[in-house]
Amino acid sequence: MKISGAQCLADMLAGYGVSHVFMVPAVLRRTFAEMERRTSIARIHCHGEKAAAYMADGYARASGKPGICMAQVVGALNLAAGLRDAYLAHSPVIAFTGGRDPKTKFRKVYQEIDDVPAFEPVTKWNATVDAVERFPDMVRQAFRVATTGAPGPVHLQFRGNEGQVDQEEAELEAFVEKQYAQIPPHRPAPDAVELKKLLGLLHAAERPVIVAGGGARWSGAGPELQQLAEALGIPVATSLNGKDCMPAAHPLCVGVVGSYSRESANRVVAAADLVCFVGTSAGGMTTHVWAVPKIGIPAVQIDIEPETLGRNYPLKAAVLGDAKTALASMLQMADRASAAKRKAWVAQVAEINREWKEKYRAQLHSDAVPIRPERICAELSRHVPEDAIVLSDTGHAGMWMGGMYDVRSRQTFMRSAGHLGWAFPAGLGAKCAAPQRPVVTFTGDAGLWYHIGELETAVRWKIAAVTVVNNNASGNQSKRGFDRAYGGEQTQKARELWTYSMVDFARLANDIGALGIRVEKAVDFPGALEKAIASKRPALIDVVTDIEAIAPAPVSS
Repeated sequence: MKISGAQCLADMLAGYGVSHVFMVPAVLRRTFAEMERRTSIARIHCHGEKAAAYMADGYARASGKPGICMAQVVGALNLAAGLRDAYLAHSPVIAFTGGRDPKTKFRKVYQEIDDVPAFEPVTKWNATVDAVERFPDMVRQAFRVATTGAPGPVHLQFRGNEGQVDQEEAELEAFVEKQYAQIPPHRPAPDAVELKKLLGLLHAAERPVIVAGGGARWSGAGPELQQLAEALGIPVATSLNGKDCMPAAHPLCVGVVGSYSRESANRVVAAADLVCFVGTSAGGMTTHVWAVPKIGIPAVQIDIEPETLGRNYPLKAAVLGDAKTALASMLQMADRASAAKRKAWVAQVAEINREWKEKYRAQLHSDAVPIRPERICAELSRHVPEDAIVLSDTGHAGMWMGGMYDVRSRQTFMRSAGHLGWAFPAGLGAKCAAPQRPVVTFTGDAGLWYHIGELETAVRWKIAAVTVVNNNASGNQSKRGFDRAYGGEQTQKARELWTYSMVDFARLANDIGALGIRVEKAVDFPGALEKAIASKRPALIDVVTDIEAIAPAPVSS
């Protein structure tokens, strides 16, 4: 039947199970009107396009469903900047923007440039929708590309600076492929011969280790990973993106490996005689720039993307397939008797874990004022609810939470793939995706400043996420770098390069209408967290911390 592009798009988004879209107007206005008439989709009006992209990213990572963000033509480049983190984290974010109309190209239309090339390096697919007749197939392809293989962002530019092509009518069918509404839509089975070869190498190894990444997380492979590790007596390290694949309390879990890591994980991976990479590209962050493990160590790899296999380490076996499916097959074929030869290795791993806990016991239990960030992480480990979604920013926040936070079995952990300021808006998106679950975000004051205006968005939409701010009035991760730049120790004046004014963020949050709580003593933090979660309101816990506290540097052996 003849319907408008707006009606078609609204119906299709509803058909794919989209519950929220995150945007800065004005774009696809008619579609938003049809959403109100035809769907229950919440239209979250943000203060910035980049924050809208981060919210959509948090929504996607929390739900496993594509997150939708939108911007008019003049905000398109801001939206593209926000897709960079989703691209690096393989998150299925679908971005809609307005774009140039062929009728007025090259005539200096107000606010208009060619934005399409800017989306090319941060998307899996970057396309234009120039005719209303193309709405159905282009939207289906967007969902298909975003969710298949290694997931990732997609961009569709709709004709007209505000996407006015949605006002036009044609004979359209709002047909959706629900298979592509959730990750993973397909679970390609591995080649049996190559999988058996890989498993044989694990059986033969005396000191193997599994390194599980974000691909294992997207696959939902955590249970199979844990069972295989137990069956064969193999310790497990994770990337930051894969941190929630293995609960920290498990005796075979050694923590996050790489640069933003736990020392015990780096020591175990460095001592291994075989490394099995599962759902990770083994990039610079996960391997501490290919020093953990060193290139040349015997390695095997399982991944859903063929181009990832062997990219960074020569492989003894390479398995192409879905991580959950591959690990389940390995579990069926596993020689459990081979675990006996690894008793000494498992004991060595347990001692390395014990040594790490003892080394940092004082900081994790410190009552110092200003508060030590390690103590915040320890309190979060103890008091964040079992079913919570936990988010961490990058920079020092990622280093503290990667190394010091203990994730539990039912928790979801998500972190910025490299962009400071991601965590706060991403936490709002995660709460939109899972309103029934507690959401706790850890960021610093440097990260919060990026998108602090979204506090008002949270209040306006009653998004009851809890944000914990490591407030040391600085971006003090830069301290080490400026010390080096000054030949060992920077001048006092050099601190102006990375410090800020001390601000009471709790007071600011209260003024905006959120719940703000300021914490200056570590003993008060558990009560503040409990109050914030119980309030069912947007809440910000402003923790005054030690500016001189620097996260431990990663080790390579």
